Amino acid sequence: MRIVLQRVSRASVTVDGSVVGQIDRGFLLLVGVARGDGPDQVRAAADKVAGLRVFPDAAGKMNLSLADVGGAALVVSQFTLLGDASRGRRPSFTDAAPGPEAEPLVELFAGELESRGVHTERGSFGAHMDVELVNDGPVTLILEF
Repeated sequence: MRIVLQRVSRASVTVDGSVVGQIDRGFLLLVGVARGDGPDQVRAAADKVAGLRVFPDAAGKMNLSLADVGGAALVVSQFTLLGDASRGRRPSFTDAAPGPEAEPLVELFAGELESRGVHTERGSFGAHMDVELVNDGPVTLILEF
């Protein structure tokens, strides 16, 4: 499982002209599920994301979590995070889990965040999505589980 986490002041996902998910302060989470990933990776990822301290405290140090700042998460599936472009000019996506395998794990990840008290919005699995964000910082991390 690979996640690109972006700290945002706001983010939204639009499908066919309709907003399907939006948040203010929090994390935009682009989530790629690899073949062989399962609930253990999902739970580890949710624990890490929910507790990650990347928001500034009163002294300006990254010391606060989503819960500390009342932040939210926007979870967007993105199989292209598992793309391998090391050979040729067209990436290979053989490491990405197929849709029927990946979709329930992306949903489980969003549910695990919610169970940890994080307000969580979602993109639309498998749809062509327009993702808008204002990256705060910018702060961007790549997490692998």
